[in-house]
Amino acid sequence: MRMDTGLKPFQSSQEVFSWLGSFTNLEAGQIPKSFNPKRMDALMEAAGNPQRRVPSIHVAGSKGKGSLTGMITAILEAAGFRVLQFVSPHVRDFRERITQGFNYLDERVYIAAGEELRRFMGSLPAALGGARRLFDQNEPEGCAPTYFELLTLYFFLCAGQTPCDLLAVETGMGGLQDPTNVVDPLAAVITVIELEHTEFLGPSVASVAEKKAGIIKQGKPLFLAPQQEAALEVFRKTAQEKNAPLYYFPEIAGLRNLRVHKEGSDFTLVCKTPGFFPEPLDLSIAIPGAAQAQNAGLAALAVRRCFPAIGKETIQRGLAGFTLPARFERLWPLRKSGPPLIIDGAHTERSVELTAATFYALYGGGGVLIFGCAEGKNAAAMAALLEPRFSRIFITAPGTFKASNPREIYRIFAGQLERSPNKAALALVLDPGEALRQALAAAAADCLPILGTGSFYLAAELRRAAGA
Repeated sequence: MRMDTGLKPFQSSQEVFSWLGSFTNLEAGQIPKSFNPKRMDALMEAAGNPQRRVPSIHVAGSKGKGSLTGMITAILEAAGFRVLQFVSPHVRDFRERITQGFNYLDERVYIAAGEELRRFMGSLPAALGGARRLFDQNEPEGCAPTYFELLTLYFFLCAGQTPCDLLAVETGMGGLQDPTNVVDPLAAVITVIELEHTEFLGPSVASVAEKKAGIIKQGKPLFLAPQQEAALEVFRKTAQEKNAPLYYFPEIAGLRNLRVHKEGSDFTLVCKTPGFFPEPLDLSIAIPGAAQAQNAGLAALAVRRCFPAIGKETIQRGLAGFTLPARFERLWPLRKSGPPLIIDGAHTERSVELTAATFYALYGGGGVLIFGCAEGKNAAAMAALLEPRFSRIFITAPGTFKASNPREIYRIFAGQLERSPNKAALALVLDPGEALRQALAAAAADCLPILGTGSFYLAAELRRAAGA
């Protein structure tokens, strides 16, 4: 375990994040020796349990959990709460992961919390006591603190450096073994479950759900998005065991009058269960898509249950003003000319299917696709969903942060095209910026729409290349 002493003080948040990035980082393809929640418990205990100082709402799921966390934050901010938000990954700037509402913290807060964390790491061996074996690399389950464990602790230290009333906390991966699971939240909220990270979460929807269900706490309400039966069974069983009131969205509410358009989604939230909204609630969000409308409805119900005094006008105002980068975000034409460019961080089979369906409904078929995904994703399934809808397809790398194999993705798409009546033109352009330039040129003649999807990291690359 490293001992950082006598080092030059941090001068910026970027220096703090660079230092954090020097630890074992699963996001960058570095696999920790073990995933042991007891290690995070020991870290928090040694740090004085800063996660207990401010109430929280905890969000998990396979897709949409970042949007839902942001929607909860937007409603609470509209109600006058000071909400410190923890989400991942970032799209434009690392500071997006830890914000006050949707604004970066004062730079001095990031630096002060970084110094506090580094001092803590220097004194950690002595502070651990009997838990020291959990961090001993020579022990079977021993492992040095990881990047995401320390980033999570850093978030709670930031909360101690700036006034806040509530923490909106998104899990990184899973739930049961996720470092964020040290919170005892006012409520747990779980979005749709899909097969993802199967090497860590298990080979079935039920096994993934079992890991996500780890955030359900004794006696605390659970708000649950529509689920496949295998996942729903797991959540019902866990909620019953934890005596946690279960609010399953299809049973307690529904969406009516849904209208998805290029500027967003309008819908009516109708509650079937007393105690939420006695009258239908008309809502609008600035993100197109039925799944995002459902997320907004779930966020409204969770906030209303935790804070019954928050009225419908506040919920309407909070959701109407909510935006989030790389969630069906339209970047082009930024100059009011040229083909529209939509980017979306969809990276699972179901989320790609929803993104493609929304894109097709709003912009029609025959557009241009820029696609790149990280290793370990079901590229074949995504290719089958995407290929029929586009006339030009550019395969690229989703940046360099995560391991990827764009040449293999190109072969998968080429094989899909051989079996398809679609005669789309397929190209491999390894640099995402160059892929965007070629896609814009291909789309310009007929003003074809462009969709960039497959990874949040690709969305970030395209955003930078577009000058957004």
